[in-house]
Amino acid sequence: MKLNFTGISDPGLIRSNNQDAYYIDPEGRFFIVADGMGGHAGGEEASRIATQEIQTYLLANWQSPKSSPKLLEQALLEANAAILQDQQTHAERADMGTTVVVVAFREPDSPWCAHIGDSRLYRLRESQLQQITDDHTWVARAIKIGDITADEARVHPFRHVLSRCLGREDLHQVDVQPLDVNIGDRLLLCSDGLTEELADHKIADYLQNTPLLDKAAISLVEAAKDQGGHDNITIVIITLEENS
Repeated sequence: MKLNFTGISDPGLIRSNNQDAYYIDPEGRFFIVADGMGGHAGGEEASRIATQEIQTYLLANWQSPKSSPKLLEQALLEANAAILQDQQTHAERADMGTTVVVVAFREPDSPWCAHIGDSRLYRLRESQLQQITDDHTWVARAIKIGDITADEARVHPFRHVLSRCLGREDLHQVDVQPLDVNIGDRLLLCSDGLTEELADHKIADYLQNTPLLDKAAISLVEAAKDQGGHDNITIVIITLEENS
């Protein structure tokens, strides 16, 4: 299996700074998207720390005997600890935090995903787009128990309230799951600056109908900005192809 991939991050049209961060391993082993929060400096620092710590941990332990789920879980917990340490030494960033979604191809045919918060992983298979991760938000839980509908959630005043993120003392659980992938699938990691502006069917249209990855990523960003671009927008796209 061969991977092609690209990434892009844009501040959008309203924010003066970009609190998102992403990292793509040059060898295509793992991919990270993080969306920081906690003020102008705090959000940027939280997402930067998260991507840096996860990258460092994965590279240092890639060949270790740890299972992929344990490796990813520990990487995110290490990132959480680093953010907490920074909070303690910089009072101005005491409330910072970040979401994160990570995909790792440690065993090429058996990738895994870990996430915290509402940055998402999608899979496009043929013409069907599926959200793989579950948002750790108040509205996601309300949808699950039937209190509100998905349409209501898109405009709900609590839609940005996270139930889990990096940068919290009470973080003890990381969602880690195996990924079902086939040749021809496209994976999309993204911050909520994309999903707040574009419904899933619109995202699917751009992923399916734009063969060139760089162009697909740029088109998604521009489409989100056309809808208002109220938040930072970060996108990583991975295509799974036959080995040539």
